[in-house]
Amino acid sequence: MKIQIINGPNLNLLGVREPSIYGNEPIEGYIEKLRKQYAIIQIDYFQSNIEGELIKKLHEVGFSYDGIILNAAAYTHTSIAIADAIAAIKTPVVEVHISNIYAREEFRHVSYSGRNCRGVLTGFGLNGYRLALESFL
Repeated sequence: MKIQIINGPNLNLLGVREPSIYGNEPIEGYIEKLRKQYAIIQIDYFQSNIEGELIKKLHEVGFSYDGIILNAAAYTHTSIAIADAIAAIKTPVVEVHISNIYAREEFRHVSYSGRNCRGVLTGFGLNGYRLALESFL
C-alpha cells in the first residue's frame, strides 16, 4: 500500500509556528513515527508553499497511490484549483486540519476541497494524519 501525505503552505514551520495552535512537534519527526508504526505501508511526504506544486503532486500520485492525505492549509479556504484537482484524480483523498477550523476565524469554516474528499478530519492535532491513514486500511 502506498499513501502520499501532502502538506500546503506554512506547514513546513510545524514545531515552531504558533505552537499554541499547531503544537511543538516538527512534522518530519511525526512522519517518521508513522513510518515506523505502519512499516508495511509506503508513506511518502511532500510539502510546498506553492499552489501549483500541490496540484502537480496530486496529478502525479492521483492515479497510482492507494490514498492521499491532504492538508492544503490556507488553500483549503481559497483554492478552487485544488478542489478541481482532487475531483479529477482517482485516488481517494482525506483532508486533514491540525486545528479545528470551525473554532477559528469564520473564513476558515469553508473548505472548497473537502467536498471532493472521502472525508475530513479537523482538530485532532498531528494525530489527524494517523486517523486519516487508518481510514485507508
